[in-house]
Amino acid sequence: MPNWIYTHNLNPILIKLGPLEPRWYALMYLLGFAATYQLIARNPRFLGMGFNKDDAMDFLTYGFLGVILGGRLGYVLFYNLPMYLQKPWEILMVWTGGMSFHGGLIGSIVAIMLYARHKKIPILRMFDIVAVPAPLGLLFGRLGNFINGELWGKPTAGNWGVVFNATGGGPEPRHPTQLYEAGLEGALLFIVLWLAFRYAKNLKEGSLGGLFLLGYGLGRSVVEFTRIPDVQLGYLLGTNWLTMGHLLCVPMILGGLAMLVWANRPSAPSLQDSLAQPISKTVEKAASPTSSEQPVPEAEEPPSENNENK
Repeated sequence: MPNWIYTHNLNPILIKLGPLEPRWYALMYLLGFAATYQLIARNPRFLGMGFNKDDAMDFLTYGFLGVILGGRLGYVLFYNLPMYLQKPWEILMVWTGGMSFHGGLIGSIVAIMLYARHKKIPILRMFDIVAVPAPLGLLFGRLGNFINGELWGKPTAGNWGVVFNATGGGPEPRHPTQLYEAGLEGALLFIVLWLAFRYAKNLKEGSLGGLFLLGYGLGRSVVEFTRIPDVQLGYLLGTNWLTMGHLLCVPMILGGLAMLVWANRPSAPSLQDSLAQPISKTVEKAASPTSSEQPVPEAEEPPSENNENK
């Protein structure tokens, strides 16, 4: 059998510019942002959303800030709070690493809700819209993790694996969990796009958002069995398998199931009807003052000798 063992020797620093050392990880975030923008803004009929370039930039700015702020705060709160309480200034040092997917998810959900409220857009419709490009951004993020040589998995006895000796993984081949998750996000992207374009008329509003939460939560839970827990946390509740990632996936799975159940209630609008309403027109309608709408006078019936006042 062929041997698929790779020794990781990638330099996480993209280029040195004097004291500045921009990293591939930061570039992956920017590429994810750019790819999502291209997917939305360059396709005016994308999912029937009617996003123009201004809509797309506003939407992605909200989402980008939510991911960055939520991801950083999530890492601080979920994974390394004691250390950051001793050195709170390091919370701002995002370039040193330390982001939480689940924190980024919470931050992006808050940002989406704020955007939807600001633009007067139904929240479930926004979750459906976000569910399409989200796996693309996550895929780039996991590739950044792999280049950094971080978040590697347990040692593997199979004929595939990656040696992360240069980044603390030791000489034994390990599960490349970053690539497992990148593959998961690629599969999710394919499934969501396929459903959105092929079966939109048979789906209900909120279905894509619920599918994304459920699918990622289940997939990430499986990948967690091959990951090494964070050193400062270890395995939880006295087990030799339960990680913080497992616990944080539970709300995702339950939330995804709840969204799917709610989306498939009899009175729910179809996904096709929901996405057929352009965002720009929705915003313009919401921005128009109701006081400026003048009622159209009804045409008066001409007098007739046969008409009687009663």
